[in-house]
Amino acid sequence: MAAKHPNYWEYIRVDDLLALQGGLDGQESDLANDEVLFITVHQIYELWFKLSLRELTTMRDLLARPVGEERMSEAVRSARRVSVVIQRCIDHFDVIETLTTREYLSFRDKLMPASGFQSAQMRQIEILMGLPDSERIGLGLDGSYLQALRAHDGAPSSAEARVRLQLEDTPSLLEAFEDWLHRTPILGAGPGDPGAEAAVDRFVAAYSKAHAAEVGASCEHAKHLAQSEADSQKLDARYDKEKFALVEFLEAGGDARRRRIRAALLFLVTYQDLPLLAWPNALLEAVNELEQRFVIFRQRHARMVERTIGRRTGTGGSAGVDYLDQTALKYRVFKDLWAARTFQIRRQATPQLEDTEFFEFKAP
Repeated sequence: MAAKHPNYWEYIRVDDLLALQGGLDGQESDLANDEVLFITVHQIYELWFKLSLRELTTMRDLLARPVGEERMSEAVRSARRVSVVIQRCIDHFDVIETLTTREYLSFRDKLMPASGFQSAQMRQIEILMGLPDSERIGLGLDGSYLQALRAHDGAPSSAEARVRLQLEDTPSLLEAFEDWLHRTPILGAGPGDPGAEAAVDRFVAAYSKAHAAEVGASCEHAKHLAQSEADSQKLDARYDKEKFALVEFLEAGGDARRRRIRAALLFLVTYQDLPLLAWPNALLEAVNELEQRFVIFRQRHARMVERTIGRRTGTGGSAGVDYLDQTALKYRVFKDLWAARTFQIRRQATPQLEDTEFFEFKAP
């Protein structure tokens, strides 16, 4: 049987796509341009979310098992692609903001009690990335976010089913990412190697000493601005607190696994110039950027909503802008990765590595 030679409109399913902007009644000709714009932009969001889920799942699956250097670039590529996709989502808020408040209010009541909170794919992204249920912010009504995904008569919905399936799809990206960090050799010793714990101890001791020296030097520079002895004492206390914060970070409350993960983060960024650590550091940067884009997306969403409808109650009964502002502030998944920024030191202050040959490229 001869292969079919498709046309562009067949391959992209253009006719199907262009038939989806008719709203609740399916009659696009009955809708104003403003409402068609609103529908179209949100459909585009859902398509971008679909692609993001695919890439984040690929990235998670790569990191969930031992991954060679040749595959590390694939995880980095997925993270970078999702970052670009989320930036496009951020840009789409500009399009929505072409609606004035009165233009949006002309069809807003049609949406009630629907809400963007019911985007199952956004909930899936949060779950896949590793946002724990315990840190979710309430919508402003009784009941969990899963209940909000049910039909308005309480019946199960496809949105709820999709999210429940995502909850069963483990590990999360955060868990896979931390497993990968836990496997990272520190001073050449992986977690199952002889002397692994002692290697972590030596790195932590050397790094803490270098960090304390850097913070101390910064404190002395800052004291040149002190106007009184009281100011100097405040600066001493402030910089001492910074030194203690690293100790507390690396002690990890006595959790040996968390201690190794955090030590691995600082080890990777400290010796990032070594050949075998180039891709791991590219991954750290890509994951940091990925979460930053999501934070900016939430912040931009809140400002778009405030500009368009102010601080009125959301269409689904949510707290509206107040809810969105809280998610932008509190929804962080890769917290240790962000914290590591606080504790990095200058290249010139880097402790001498015991054996750099372990991290050089090996000839085949």
